[in-house]
Amino acid sequence: MQPHRERIVLRGAAGWMVMGRGARGDALGLLRAFFLSLCIFPPGMSPCKIMKCNSEFLAATSGPHHLAAEETPEFCTALRTYAHCTHRTARTCRGDLAYHSAVHGIDDLMAQHNCSKEGPTALPRLRPPPRGDSQERSDSPEICHYEKSFHKHAPPPNYTHCGLFGDPHLRTFSDTFQTCKVQGAWPLIDNNYLNVQVTNTPVWPGSTATATSQLTIIFKSFQECVDQKVYQAEMDELPAAFTDGSQNGGEKNGANSLKITEKVSGQHVEIQAKYIGTTIVVRQVGRYLTFAVRMPEEVVNAVEDRDNQGLYLCLRGCPLNEQIDFEAVRSAAPATESQPRQKGQAFTHETATAKCREKLPVEDVYFKSCVFDLLTTGDVNFTLAAYYAFEDVKMLHSNKEKLHLYGQPRNAAPSRLTAPLVLLLAVLGYLGPFSAIFL
Repeated sequence: MQPHRERIVLRGAAGWMVMGRGARGDALGLLRAFFLSLCIFPPGMSPCKIMKCNSEFLAATSGPHHLAAEETPEFCTALRTYAHCTHRTARTCRGDLAYHSAVHGIDDLMAQHNCSKEGPTALPRLRPPPRGDSQERSDSPEICHYEKSFHKHAPPPNYTHCGLFGDPHLRTFSDTFQTCKVQGAWPLIDNNYLNVQVTNTPVWPGSTATATSQLTIIFKSFQECVDQKVYQAEMDELPAAFTDGSQNGGEKNGANSLKITEKVSGQHVEIQAKYIGTTIVVRQVGRYLTFAVRMPEEVVNAVEDRDNQGLYLCLRGCPLNEQIDFEAVRSAAPATESQPRQKGQAFTHETATAKCREKLPVEDVYFKSCVFDLLTTGDVNFTLAAYYAFEDVKMLHSNKEKLHLYGQPRNAAPSRLTAPLVLLLAVLGYLGPFSAIFL
């Protein structure tokens, strides 16, 4: 990066703002601040959907379309809609602190604004942003466009790619490919500009095969470009907005250098962070999530203390003792069809290969991952997960000669299971990758 391009990271302060104003009062501001804190430090995975209710209410009442005092009827409508949403998720949220705080906050706001519990519940129509605040603000500072900040005679930046999909398979920034059994919460990316964390859960109760069920992305506040923003997706919930209901970087001049675009409703979201030259693609395939990113090497390596940095899977890969040799598993797969797995179907190596070849004609690591996932989960949606992971590589990888990868990386940990035991586990349906996820 050129000397004149100084990047000073404003480290992860939450940056609470009392957003309530006018007739809404301090209660709304405190309620929003509490919701935002839960988004940045989310609780463990649960079936409680209170975060969806919070996001919908904030989207309806904040940002450039916030409701003012003279619009109390519309604000009451949004509150009633919010209350109905919390009521629908009450059974699964009995022990959830965020749920009980939301319920009490709604009661306080209804009393403060004399809102009746009876009445319309449709969310008020959002107002369009004012003219002059369109997709790209003309007054956005140059520092908020990564490529434009380079001198015109300087060489273009080098871009890298990382992706995570399936049960789970990881392609690192250095183009190594690994199948891992990292269960629980793990960081994919952790640098001066953003954090990405994933959480994987079993594909059915009691299964050792897992897939990504939750994804959290924190974009840190950066100079005059963007405020801190949090994006969170989980199974059956792929929002097209940040957790505060916004779709850009906030109130700063360069806010539109961070923007969310919904490509396919509920299935495909793209996040452009132009101020750091980064593109992120999040998909829901079946019930589970996939992740892909294109990022400049300079941003990838922007870590204050790299020697003492914790594990960062996209950069360092999975620990050796967490890697799986899926070639050994594949060679031990039963020649005849095993018993169908719960909520899935049985595949032999032959039938899995035929199914994967429908979408992935080249027998590279994406094809092999597809076969592996069908054998370990019996879920045909993992065929599409591998297919879309490769489609994202074609879109995001800067070196078209490196799109396909073949074979296992040399540093992959050898299987510690004997062939008979591998075969037994494969037949019983206990063998599978164990996806990495964050807290």
